[in-house]
Amino acid sequence: MTKTVEFYFDVGSPTAYLAHKRLQQLKQQYDCMIDYHPVLLGGLFKASGNSSPVMVPAKGRYMMMDDLPRFAKLYDVPLNNNPHFPINTLNLMRGAVAVLDSGHFETYIGAVFKAIWVDSKNMGDMDTVIEVLSNEGLNASAIVESTQDAEVKEKLISNTQAAVERGLFGAPTMFVDGEMFFGQDRLQFVEAVLQQKDN
Repeated sequence: MTKTVEFYFDVGSPTAYLAHKRLQQLKQQYDCMIDYHPVLLGGLFKASGNSSPVMVPAKGRYMMMDDLPRFAKLYDVPLNNNPHFPINTLNLMRGAVAVLDSGHFETYIGAVFKAIWVDSKNMGDMDTVIEVLSNEGLNASAIVESTQDAEVKEKLISNTQAAVERGLFGAPTMFVDGEMFFGQDRLQFVEAVLQQKDN
């Protein structure tokens, strides 16, 4: 039976980028489904009383300079520091909601993650966003316009609230068979579930 990994993410998180890349690898290896849930990381933090690791300077330096590069090497994926970090991802995550069921989602999310965490672009700047999306053949103007749609705005809010109610306190967070796994450094446990004989 094909298993589904529910993936709660915000593109402003480097760990969400690594999780996205690793989940794509696991998808190929185990023929699982990835069910993407765009949420606002700031909303999760506010609701749960949590905060970003970079709020502790020494921890932030360790994570960005040592820990994350090690995982990038382990997964064999590119990762670069972004001088514009932290980026306001509100419109980017609204865009993810808008294209989620359009058939262009994987192109969109791949382009946004790459722009932030490989090409170190300032994706808080809408001109840059339009350029990045257009270069991928997407209708950038339509996507940007959709970020101001009331239904899209409400959907991102409701996604985030539903995540809070499900017990999320940060992202990336994954669920497989109803079991929660927080952080890209827990993906070995996700893989263990995918390896089970009944998958």
